This record gives sequence, structure tokens and C-alpha cells, in this order.
Amino acid sequence: MSRAYAATMFAALAVMWGLSFPAISVGLEYLPPLLFAAFRYDVAAVLLLGYAVATTDTWRPVGWNNVSAILGGGAFLIAGNGLLFIGQQTVPSGVAAILQALVPILTALWALALLGERLSAVGAVGAGLGFLGVGLIVQPDPNNLLAGDTVGRLIIVGQVVLVSLGGVIVQRAGPTMERVALTGWSMLVGGLLLHAFSLGAGELPGASALSSTAVGAVVYLGVFSTALAFLIYFTFLEERGAFETSLVAYLVPVVATVAGVFLLDETIGLLSVAGFVVVFVGFALLKRHALVDLVGAGVS
Repeated sequence: MSRAYAATMFAALAVMWGLSFPAISVGLEYLPPLLFAAFRYDVAAVLLLGYAVATTDTWRPVGWNNVSAILGGGAFLIAGNGLLFIGQQTVPSGVAAILQALVPILTALWALALLGERLSAVGAVGAGLGFLGVGLIVQPDPNNLLAGDTVGRLIIVGQVVLVSLGGVIVQRAGPTMERVALTGWSMLVGGLLLHAFSLGAGELPGASALSSTAVGAVVYLGVFSTALAFLIYFTFLEERGAFETSLVAYLVPVVATVAGVFLLDETIGLLSVAGFVVVFVGFALLKRHALVDLVGAGVS
């Protein structure tokens, strides 16, 4: 993979994922949150599993390691994103995207707890900065935690916690099946769970659910920011490695924030921006060795 091609794929992935946040905000005007999330993963599951069936013979989950990875991925990585849709009912799409920058840090902490990985003193400082950054982004009022959109921001933090845990659970399971198929099955399981949660919450779609805007939001999220984006993600992951791929998490909020400001007239406070910078510094400290290796390899 040439450097120019890698940069193009990286940018495309960041744009697809970045635009997913304003797309969610738009779709939430027409669809209830959990049902909206379920539709997103229904579409993506069909496309990814169809692609896997057409391109590989190892799309069937065989063995407990693969089944447990699918169940863990479906319950946490996919269904956990239902909280993002709930939170974005009150939280600007840019802020929701900025909070996702905590995922790599929390993933490292979950790996510490579940995979026996170690955390150095500098890494611990980095993790601490990550939480400080979240505090700046959430901006809780100790005298009134229900003020403003604090609850929505905390709900999205909960989504970040679940998604980070899901990634480590999948890693711990040690799946051996093809990754696109694994993701498709996980999305199928997660989508079914989201439908169950939606039903339990008494969500009912109104007539507006069939509007062109609602359908367009579901199609964009399911086809582009999920199915196609994950195909790009796995290609980039295979070619460039996990660490370089994880850096997309710090470009996605930039895309989402710019799109939210220009397309939805959203505003992002300076504290949220400062919080994002602090989270990135924490990530840089936590992953400093990988960053040094990346720079030493001449990757830009």
C-alpha cells in the first residue's frame, strides 16, 4: 500500500465515521434512538455477511472462541452504541464524537484488567489525563448533575466504556474466523439486542420514520459509515497495523465538529476542545512507544 493510498483510505474512513455523528443527530428527529440504532446495524449486518459469504469460506462461526467473540462484540461493541443514540438526543454531534477519543485509553485500561497487561507510571499519568479531559468535556455541575446536557454526555461516556470493554472481550476470546464475517455476525446479534431493548422501552416509529430524511440517515449510517467504513478499516488494519489505524479516532471528532457547525449550526465550547486536546495528550503518553516507533519509521 503506497503512502498516498494509505492517506486516502485514512481520510475516507475519518470522513465516513465523522459524518455519522451529524447523521445520527438528523435521524433522531424522525426515529426513536434504540430503533434507529437497530436499523443501522440491520443494514450493515446484511451487507457485511453478504460480502463475507461471497468472498470467503470461513464466514461461519465455528468453535466457542468465535461464538464468544460474536456474542461479546454484539452485546458490547454493537448494542452498547445504543447509548450513543440516546445521548445524542441532547448532545451536539461534535461533542459526542470528541468523547469517542477516550476509547483507546479505556481499551488500554480494560486490557490491563482483563488481559493482564501492565501500565507504567507514565502510562498511568496518560490515563489520568484522559479522565481529566473527559471532565472538561462533560463539565458536570456538582450542584445539579441534571443541568443542561450533562446526563446525555454521561450516557455517551457509558457508551464509550461499553465499546472499549467489547473490544477487549473480543480480543480475549481469540477469534480465528474472517474479520468481516465476525463483524457482520456481531452486528446481527447487536441489532437484535437493540430491537429487544427498543421494544422493551416502548419505542414506536411514527409516520415520519418513512420520510426520505429518515431513510437517508439509516442508509448512510448502515451502508457508508458502517459496512463500507469497516471494510476500509479492516484493509487499513491489515496493511498499516492496529496503532496507526487507531489514530483515526483523533481525526473523526474534527470531521464531526466541522460538519456539525456548518451543517447543523451546532456550537462547541472551548472547554470541550480543551478536553479533546488533554485526552489526546493522555493517549500520546499512554502509547508513547508506539508513537516513537511510528515517527521513526517515517510514517506521516
